[in-house]
Amino acid sequence: MFTQNDLEQMEERGSSVRQVEGQLDHFRKGFPWMKIVGPATPQRGISVLSESDLNVAVAYYESASVDGKCKFVPASGAASRMFKTMFAALSVLNEGKDVPEDSPSRKLVDNIEKFAFYSKDMFGEPSDTMAYRKDVLSKLLTPTGLNYGAKPKGVIKFHRYADGECRTAFAEHLVEAQAYMRNSDGSSNLVVTISPEHLDLFKAALEEVKDVYEKKYGVRYNVTFTYQNPATDTIAVDLKNRPFRTEKDELLFRPGGHGALIYNLNKVSEELVSIKNIDNVANERLLPVTATYKKALMGKCLQLRDRIFGYLREFDGVTDASSAECRNLCDTVESFLDRELCIQLPLARDCEERMRVLRAKLDRPVRVCGMVRNEGEPGGGPYVVSKEGATSLQILESVQINRESEGAMEAMSRATHFNPVDLVCCLRNYKGEKFDLLNYVDLEAGFISSKSYQGRELKALELPGLWNGAMSDWNTAFVEVPLETFNPVKEVVDLLKSAHQL
Repeated sequence: MFTQNDLEQMEERGSSVRQVEGQLDHFRKGFPWMKIVGPATPQRGISVLSESDLNVAVAYYESASVDGKCKFVPASGAASRMFKTMFAALSVLNEGKDVPEDSPSRKLVDNIEKFAFYSKDMFGEPSDTMAYRKDVLSKLLTPTGLNYGAKPKGVIKFHRYADGECRTAFAEHLVEAQAYMRNSDGSSNLVVTISPEHLDLFKAALEEVKDVYEKKYGVRYNVTFTYQNPATDTIAVDLKNRPFRTEKDELLFRPGGHGALIYNLNKVSEELVSIKNIDNVANERLLPVTATYKKALMGKCLQLRDRIFGYLREFDGVTDASSAECRNLCDTVESFLDRELCIQLPLARDCEERMRVLRAKLDRPVRVCGMVRNEGEPGGGPYVVSKEGATSLQILESVQINRESEGAMEAMSRATHFNPVDLVCCLRNYKGEKFDLLNYVDLEAGFISSKSYQGRELKALELPGLWNGAMSDWNTAFVEVPLETFNPVKEVVDLLKSAHQL
């Protein structure tokens, strides 16, 4: 199947024949559907914090001992999707036609002065003409102006402030980090995953604000830029599941999705990590509520960590698994796992197996994920799933849910929350050692999507998502967070929403 050139191509990328053949096998066999027990809801699976609970969690975070804190920001994508409708509108205008009055492009041009990237020097005085609309979109998207269509979201100006400052999405993450992710020495550490071709842009964005913010907020930033390893790219196939070949007769590899970032996260040395996407930031006036709930998530995570560590130390003192003391401890742990993490386990054959299984369930990375109430159609989000006789909390994408299953669709219809990608993680075990996160990935939780290459259809393989299958075997808890903490910018006109305006 593979030529010598193919083998050399794999070797150069850091891939192996075995790895590629495994991916091809996934295309042929597909991935199993997740067995959904039910949606995670406030009745079971999602904690809704009272004001007292919130204060306790924040106080726990602020007083707990932590071996280093870090903010992890996935930021590797270009902003092309953010401007997809604008590219389409520019194409129409270039053909001498106008765009519809109710189109996103008209909304953008009609409100151009409200965007942080607007300047009179660049865009001139607003005008309700076809020529002006074409000029604005051309200067916004192409190298004749800002060239935003080819830049990453992180360096696009999101917010304008009363003092005239215009902040990029990346700059807002720096401001957020100092508010809730400071280490004891006053530093804030960030790991930002980017594409190699964007390094200079991010470095320039950092240099523009670093000294100013360090002085303004009394913080010291340590920022690391990391790349997705090419070895995590996955092979593409044609519609008959044969390796897809380019016009040069080379194999086509594509990025494996955000699941590849588990390798980047695995290299983080700090114990406590906060994860938030690059486009999910808001005007600084919303930072107090964002910071409070982020601290609460971290407090809940550290509470879980310390409770789990306590149980593991108790197990260390057990000398007889059949003793009443051990049986009582196992009862307590089983109740804790069921109540706090929705974990139910098959009956063990004997006391030794029971203790061993419970220890193994406890001794793994911990994450607490914020969940937002779903005000639209239910879809991908938090669920209780069953695998090999054991239940657990998982974040599922819609594509992982079997729409031909009455049970799965019924569970979706009862879903109350969705996943805003707002999570915190504890990456050390009770002995202070780093977990190897690659040991806790569910390799059967990927999925296949339809893509194209130069007009030719193909199938692409997505690795188990970072907060989906890549964290499948973690100890997981869900906590409700307010909608005000979720302000993603998926399309450029989202910047006109109140969270992104003065």
